[in-house]
Amino acid sequence: MSLKNVRLEVMQFLEKDVDSLIEKYLIPVESIWQPTDFLPNSEKDGFLDDVKEIRELSKELPYDFWVVLVGDMITEEALPTYESWLMDVEGVDQVGRNSWGKWVRHWTAEENRHGDVLNKYLYLSGRVNMKEIEKTTQYLIADGFDIGTDRDPYKNFLYTSFQELATYISHNRVAKLAKDKGNKQLAKMCKIISGDEMRHHHAYCEFVERIFKVDPSQMMLAFQHMMKLKITMPAHFLRESGERISTAFEEFSHTAQRIGVYTSHDYVDILQKLIQRWEIDKITNLTDDAEKARDYLMKLPSRLTRLSERMKIPENSYQFKWVEPAI
Repeated sequence: MSLKNVRLEVMQFLEKDVDSLIEKYLIPVESIWQPTDFLPNSEKDGFLDDVKEIRELSKELPYDFWVVLVGDMITEEALPTYESWLMDVEGVDQVGRNSWGKWVRHWTAEENRHGDVLNKYLYLSGRVNMKEIEKTTQYLIADGFDIGTDRDPYKNFLYTSFQELATYISHNRVAKLAKDKGNKQLAKMCKIISGDEMRHHHAYCEFVERIFKVDPSQMMLAFQHMMKLKITMPAHFLRESGERISTAFEEFSHTAQRIGVYTSHDYVDILQKLIQRWEIDKITNLTDDAEKARDYLMKLPSRLTRLSERMKIPENSYQFKWVEPAI
């Protein structure tokens, strides 16, 4: 049987539990928070006063902070790319509306709120150039991405397990920076977004755990493949208006590292957490190739740590079109 057919068979076997996993990890629409819970109410008389407060508090936050918040928002707003990609994964049937397709739709519905609330907040803040941000968002959706997973569910679930934790870290650190500057509402907003990301991380991790139980060797090889390829961020094709896909994402990453929102050390830490979570060292019944893959994965964190210690981040901020430099 081909690898593709084995993957499909495993996905069909696991599908019987997906509805219960939706109940475990996702929150009903009527119960979960909505963007308006964190934004001024435009129906009330105090709306303009609330907007004025947002604009005043925004002045306390530095240039690099806004670059990171904008980059996080644009990444969230590119959700159409992520949904269309996952809907094309082997075993996900949007035509027959199977349980895997239901998961993707419900996960998308939760994630959609993140870009929505951040977009509105940035618009009200008065600190950013929304037209340039909108152009970058449109470019990112139009350019799509290639995260190296193809239509393989094993690789896609590995990617999302890693990426959801990375997104949690980023939003959580932004929340802390906002809180330290006295912006409690923005801090609360970013903190609750990070909570969503952590729930989603645990869900995708459980998908991987279940696959390890039924197809351990191929799951191990998929893990090795993704880590050799390196986990690229979903916005790695980021670009500004009039520019090619080249420097924008690299400079955004430098900014995130410079202010400690997401660093190369975090990348290594996430890998280590996944190795521990899935108990990679204890998995049995592996083929010879899978054993070699396990050895590679177990040694990888220390190798990456040595590399990250040699990395140097530029001290000066890159001038993005999204944000005017602080006066």
